Amino acid sequence: MTWLIWRQHRTEVCVLGLLVGLFAIVLLVLGTQAHDLFPGGPAQCARGARVNQACTASFRRLDEGYGNVENLLAAFYLVPVVIGAFLGAPLLARELEDGTWQLAWTQAVPRMRWLAAKLVALAGVTVALTGMFTAVLTWFRQPFDAWEGRFQYDAFDLEGLVPVAYALFAFGVATAAGAILRRSLPAFGVALGAFLAARMTVALLARPAYATPLTTTAPVPVGGSDAGQRAAPDFADWVVERGYADATGRRLSSTEYHELEDAANQAGTNLNQFLHARGIQQFGVYHPADRFWTFQLIEAALFVAVAAVLIGVVVWRVRRRLI
Repeated sequence: MTWLIWRQHRTEVCVLGLLVGLFAIVLLVLGTQAHDLFPGGPAQCARGARVNQACTASFRRLDEGYGNVENLLAAFYLVPVVIGAFLGAPLLARELEDGTWQLAWTQAVPRMRWLAAKLVALAGVTVALTGMFTAVLTWFRQPFDAWEGRFQYDAFDLEGLVPVAYALFAFGVATAAGAILRRSLPAFGVALGAFLAARMTVALLARPAYATPLTTTAPVPVGGSDAGQRAAPDFADWVVERGYADATGRRLSSTEYHELEDAANQAGTNLNQFLHARGIQQFGVYHPADRFWTFQLIEAALFVAVAAVLIGVVVWRVRRRLI
């Protein structure tokens, strides 16, 4: 059975393995150069030490030399999805397209054992390739994480547990779509579309609600530039909202803030002093950085659970011969 699975899916596995391997080599070369910008390692420049002169110079060189690469990698959150969909789409669809399922399910190997072997083998390859991709990318991003934190949109979806969960979700959707549509390419498209819809919904609506955000407030500082210093959590925290509130704690709308700004300009007064004299406060709503792994576990569990349900549907259809 193992040999048969390899013969049927070796093209997909080899192509994906080659692409992930080439990707890893390129990132290892670039990542080594980026890490060398920090003589004591990127972690030395995180948190309090990040503002010293040596760290500031290192981060500046990092941004100048590798900022474009970081921006490009932001789109690579789709790579795990492609891996999962590319392996899941033909799992059943190819058998149905070619009509070989009638022969495969009448051999000595029972159809449920046949299905279980294919699911386990290809899901295992999906996890292995995605895990390799994630490990290399996480290592490459260490200098950027030391400056920006891991809650940034281009870090959270690329690191930790969620890339593997995304891949398994795409694998489950593609396998189920292949069983229903009986075509590999449409099944791949369905998996990609389903992930994009699910990911946008989760990122915008569900992810901020995984835990109750914290709120910090501070008086508007006297003096300084008109822009002032906003009440901000640590750089690595995920800031959900920032703004201004009056002395009673009521949050000001953008219109109200601009009215105060215009009043300060008309009075010829420094904006910070003007706001401070009226008891205006700055507030920040945020999730602390130490919630990163909690959020990762929640989101990964969510996508894996949906993938498990979809695989359950596939098993049910094959068991009932509804394909």
